[in-house]
Amino acid sequence: MTPVPAPRTLTGSAARLPASTRVAVVVARWNDSITRRLLEAAVARLRAAGLPVEGLDVAWVPGSFELPLAADRLAATGRYAAVLCLGAIIKGETIHDRVIADAVAVGIEATGRAHGLPVIFGVLTCDTLAQALARAGGSEADAFAGNKGAECAEAAIEMIGLLAAIDGDEGQRA
Repeated sequence: MTPVPAPRTLTGSAARLPASTRVAVVVARWNDSITRRLLEAAVARLRAAGLPVEGLDVAWVPGSFELPLAADRLAATGRYAAVLCLGAIIKGETIHDRVIADAVAVGIEATGRAHGLPVIFGVLTCDTLAQALARAGGSEADAFAGNKGAECAEAAIEMIGLLAAIDGDEGQRA
């Protein structure tokens, strides 16, 4: 029996970004004690991957509900390889948080597909402030560990590489 050749595997790397890369981050001001921590970790992770400071734009919006519109407008410019959306929706006494979270998730996903670039969902949807703080933290050993902002940045870095591989950048193929 003839051996079946292994399929070609396309991957992205979470290691380094090309120097010419531009990334946008949209951040909700609502619950800014949380979202600022997410932003700090995301920026630190992007910078660690080689993104120059001039390659990063940050847009602040009033709340998480406004994230998809700003992300869509940024993505439509064609200037960015990825857009990260950072917010924190914390449960209150009604189902308002669920309504907002559902709309934001749908809007962010639709923006990515519409523009063909990674639009990363970095919106915490927690029951309590303590849960949100835990997801916006980091450990003493690794400032990125446990911080969803850093995790979103890593996802963006990997997806930028994967899309480059899909589009034919031979250096990204495994």
